[in-house]
Amino acid sequence: MKFTATQIAGILEGDIIGNPDVEVSKLSKIEEGTEGSLTFLANPKYKPYIYSTKASITIVNKTFEAENDITTTLIKVEDAYKSFSKLLEYYNQVKLNKSGIEQPSFISETASYGENVYVGAFTYIGDKVKIGDNVKIFPSAYIGDNVTIGDNTIVFSGAKIYSESYIGSNCVINSGAIIGADGFGFAPNEKGEYSKVPQTGNVIIEDYVDIGAATTIDRATLGSTIIRKGVKLDNQIQIAHNVEVGKNTVIAAQTGVAGSTKIGENCIIGGQVGIVGHITIGNNVKIQAQSGIGRNIKDNEVLQGSPALSYGDFNKSYVYFKNLPKIVKDINEIEKKVNGNN
Repeated sequence: MKFTATQIAGILEGDIIGNPDVEVSKLSKIEEGTEGSLTFLANPKYKPYIYSTKASITIVNKTFEAENDITTTLIKVEDAYKSFSKLLEYYNQVKLNKSGIEQPSFISETASYGENVYVGAFTYIGDKVKIGDNVKIFPSAYIGDNVTIGDNTIVFSGAKIYSESYIGSNCVINSGAIIGADGFGFAPNEKGEYSKVPQTGNVIIEDYVDIGAATTIDRATLGSTIIRKGVKLDNQIQIAHNVEVGKNTVIAAQTGVAGSTKIGENCIIGGQVGIVGHITIGNNVKIQAQSGIGRNIKDNEVLQGSPALSYGDFNKSYVYFKNLPKIVKDINEIEKKVNGNN
């Protein structure tokens, strides 16, 4: 797709300094700009690059005044960073604005769907599925029986949504995500073997949730695994059966949450965090990367380490951790002196 400076300025309500007809078809960093690319300048430390960039169009703040000759066409806006983000959002909307049902695909006769729906080739949609307006389901997705998908949700290629799952409106399910697979439920018998415990619940994902690639959310044993409104899950996260994640919580990649744990609202959880089952984590909690959480956590705590400590306590303790060899050496020398005096 190509856009002219005039079209971009219209979207951003900006002013053009330069050639209004110049076209761009790709994005670039300002220091790596090439002909036909669009970039932006928001951070003052990158200002020198505007005089050497080969980008055809550069978005800048209205306060910017060139001190030397430039070859790039400028679009002046109130806030270059926000405007560039707005443009990215617009570009994504255009790129993803597909509609219609491609073949081959399978849609059950008992399934229903709203207006302006896109179903990509090789997609399977099961019995009694309900799909809202403007939903985009990209090729090779699987939608099991009795699934509900709300308006404006996007399901990318290869995502699998198992039966009985509920997906809200304005959600994004990225490629390889698996929603509603059986939870890890097994019971040992007298022979030391493990029998599977049926997982009869479902997964509920509320509105405005983003789920990263290859993230898995298990169905509940009974009841529901629940991801509340506005939650953002990164790639390769494991959410076990009967977990509840509170609204507007964000979780980074490779984190694992064991069964029946409840995570509060507005939490920030770093990458590779491990959280045991059957605990409660309060609201506004921050957990640093690679921490291990094995107890209930109160509201507003900030944690680090494994097992996790208060962030402040961890930093104080770390001073001693890194000096441990010297501390041991000093203690040994003190013992020698004491023993020598005896």
